[in-house]
Amino acid sequence: MTADKPRDFPSLPEHIERIHIIGICGTAMGSLAAMLKERGFEVRGSDAMAYPPMSTWLEARGIDIMRGYDRSNLDWNPDVVIVGNVSRATYADAVVTRERNIPYLSLPEALRHFFFEQRRPLVLTGTHGKTTTTGMLAWILTDQGLDPGFMVGGITGNFGSNYRLGHGDIFVIEGDEYDTAYFDKVPKFWHYAPFRATINNLEFDHADIYESVEDIEHVFRRFCDLIPDQGSLWVNGDDARALAVSAHREDVRRTFGLGAHNDLRADNLRFEEGRTRATVISGSKMLGELDMAMLGDFNVRNALGATALAMDEGLSFEQVADALSRFKSVRRRQEHIAHVAGIDIYDDFAHHPTAVGATLGAMRRQFPDRRIWAIFEAKSNTSRRRVFQDDYPPAFALADRVILSRPWKKDDDLPEEMRVDIADIAESIRRLGPTTELIEEVDAIVAHVALQAEPGDLIVGLSGAAFGGLHHKLAAALRERFGE
Repeated sequence: MTADKPRDFPSLPEHIERIHIIGICGTAMGSLAAMLKERGFEVRGSDAMAYPPMSTWLEARGIDIMRGYDRSNLDWNPDVVIVGNVSRATYADAVVTRERNIPYLSLPEALRHFFFEQRRPLVLTGTHGKTTTTGMLAWILTDQGLDPGFMVGGITGNFGSNYRLGHGDIFVIEGDEYDTAYFDKVPKFWHYAPFRATINNLEFDHADIYESVEDIEHVFRRFCDLIPDQGSLWVNGDDARALAVSAHREDVRRTFGLGAHNDLRADNLRFEEGRTRATVISGSKMLGELDMAMLGDFNVRNALGATALAMDEGLSFEQVADALSRFKSVRRRQEHIAHVAGIDIYDDFAHHPTAVGATLGAMRRQFPDRRIWAIFEAKSNTSRRRVFQDDYPPAFALADRVILSRPWKKDDDLPEEMRVDIADIAESIRRLGPTTELIEEVDAIVAHVALQAEPGDLIVGLSGAAFGGLHHKLAAALRERFGE
């Protein structure tokens, strides 16, 4: 990070009607645009990547999109400009924003100004699981009548959306430690004024922003400072770094996890028929049983974090458990895509080696006798880098068949010495046991797997992006092969 604190909040017009968004076709920025439109503002935006599905999704909501980043984009004279972190200071519409002295905000500044006022922000953070935990908490509070607003980094199964305005006095937000904007180089979650928060875990990530895990520890430690004395902070007590960065806030901190030392813990975990069951204990008191349609120890921890904040907001464990029993996971988190001729296809967002290992571990525990295919794409800014070169192979060890695709190339592609060596990773995985192949193109992967998969196989596509439509292409190819 290059800044010690967020910039001073700019002066805005007393009356705002028109808002322009630079980088409007990003997932979060598009959602913000729709939220502002729903609030009654006139919203337009610009983006060089104005393609379906986001472009058509925005147009269906009456939001005009200008292709590219031209100076003329602002000729409609907006009152405020919101700038996504895709935007560089040199983009023409960013330049003209400054030349014309139009007030401009980042996404987190806009969220706080337009949607957090007079509300209690509940902020869910951590390297892994924050999207799922945010979706869980938003569903629990909504299902039990508290009518929160929320914004989450994925499409929630219960709502079919990644945002909701709500009318209650709570706003649930996924807290991201990625940087804010070219003019405000601090973590997004420093802007969110958390009243309550969780830290699910803490590992090195975002190698394009942070040089070391110590840098990430620093921004989380500062995040903990933002929680008021009357608020609450729940951290994963099984995670040493989460405990370390929050140690100075023992006045508001409590712990959740699977270990007996945690203030809120789960015991007697059972995984069967696509569901997870566990006994939840607070201190020495048994609260009851948790039963949800998700797999893995990590999702039990996610549920405990959501449970803790929901109970701090006044709900009983019985209310929380009732809601979680009907929780539908966020899309692309162990999402079941298709069942064809006895073959199941799943889509999972995992791209960090810890997440890959956790997902495959959960699948192996639930389906010990099935052949598991793991198909992986290195597309995120971190996964394309060499930083996890030695960590990926053991993450794939529980799979039977592994296919690695060509790492994604961007316009600002990395120097050779910084890129992940995917061929070396493939060879290291082979030495651990799984049959491993390096197939560069998505269509070639589809053709290969569709020919070799057999009834009883379980196929997991792992990527931080859409993976070129792999999952649905594979389902179609399997239907054609088996005549379904």
